[in-house]
Amino acid sequence: MLENELISLIQKIQTIRSETNNIEIKAANKGCPKIRDTLSSFSNLSGGGVIIFGVDENDDFNICGVYDVADLMKKVEAQCVEMTPVIRPLFTIASIDGRTVMSAEIQEIDNADKPCFYSGVGRIKGSYIRSGDADRLMTEYEVYSFEAFRKKIQDELRTSERALPKDMHTKAFDLYLDLLKSKKPNLAELPDEDLCRLQGFTEEGKPTLAGLMLFSSYPQAFFPQLSITAVSIPGTEISSTGNVGERFIDNKRLDGTLVQMLNDSLTFVRKNMKVATIIDPNTGKRTDKTEYPVIAIRELILNALIHRDYSIHTDSAPITIRMYSDRFEIENPGGLYGRMTLDRLGKVSADTRNPAIANAMEILGETENRYSGIPTIIHAMEEYGLPAPKFESDRGVFKVTLYNRSETKTALDPHEDKILTFCKTPRSRTEIEQLFKGRMTIAYVMEKYIKPMTEQGLLGMTIPDKPKSKYQKYYTI
Repeated sequence: MLENELISLIQKIQTIRSETNNIEIKAANKGCPKIRDTLSSFSNLSGGGVIIFGVDENDDFNICGVYDVADLMKKVEAQCVEMTPVIRPLFTIASIDGRTVMSAEIQEIDNADKPCFYSGVGRIKGSYIRSGDADRLMTEYEVYSFEAFRKKIQDELRTSERALPKDMHTKAFDLYLDLLKSKKPNLAELPDEDLCRLQGFTEEGKPTLAGLMLFSSYPQAFFPQLSITAVSIPGTEISSTGNVGERFIDNKRLDGTLVQMLNDSLTFVRKNMKVATIIDPNTGKRTDKTEYPVIAIRELILNALIHRDYSIHTDSAPITIRMYSDRFEIENPGGLYGRMTLDRLGKVSADTRNPAIANAMEILGETENRYSGIPTIIHAMEEYGLPAPKFESDRGVFKVTLYNRSETKTALDPHEDKILTFCKTPRSRTEIEQLFKGRMTIAYVMEKYIKPMTEQGLLGMTIPDKPKSKYQKYYTI
């Protein structure tokens, strides 16, 4: 950065009186501080970070100046050399009120080289990650997740000591072999044993995790927690309760093969999604509009099943689906894999954590395996007029959130709010007319509010098949 940029950055820090996720403050007025933890965390942080020397956090972020800029720079570089991989900082020096301050910009290293760690204590004890304004020691799993990519470890190919070949040779497996041979004629002449090995379904004759999760009659007999937990919650928080104190509207553990879990999850979500009935005023044709685009939900569940982490570190962690009144969340073990970052999702092809499972699901016709899932989800939400999906990857967990109302309309129109409150008890057209008597005609209320709110899924009809029935009533969903 330039000298004036460093001064502006320090002024900003003095204004907010705090360090940030990517800025660390060190006084360095009495010597060079130890910064190996921060060097590690910033190198592992998306976008890297900046260490600022010469500002005293313990003295209300006042400028104290560094003790000796040349010696400080030399000793910072010495600590950078002690890191694996070696860090090359970019220094900037400035003067504020006659006192010298210095910054060291630490660039994020390539994902293929992560984690960066202090060589003196090794990868497990010397790898850090930034959490808020603090440096936190990485967990063994977080370190492993980087190792798995660098060493090309395929956890889907690990075997279960209890599993036998017959546990995988089911009708689903026979169907798969028929599909594989029809789609890839060059493999049709190979013995089934060779096909299983080449496809990643067996290792030294024993069924792999991939083979069992795809074809076993009951995969959870070998991997009990590799399932999906799905809950529907009557509110916007996990602690919310319904009208009679119920914590969950619906609560299920979904297991079986990957295809079975996909289908059962879709059934669960469809059952617990709100559905708005829309009547075309010109044709009278009825259409049902689900709360979320089903294609987006399907892609999210499919992505979670295919791309979750299947290592021993996550054997006890199922995929989680949570349906709140205002949003849908799905969370799977295993953050973004390989070189993928949040800002590149859906824009570039991704490294595949579980290629055997991904290829098999393509043969089965469940996925295109062309990295089109994320763009499909984004496009579907846009077509529905809903906010873009929110993607998060943090400390070994990948999470996606879909919101069911536009963020641009966080507050309801006062009349809409009045209608929703009034219609908590189903109300007829005549009752709604009385609500606005003397202020708006019922024709205007129906066209301006009731019809749009019904199409948005805010109101439901007691007789959806006969929208013009004189007995029709509207209720708050």
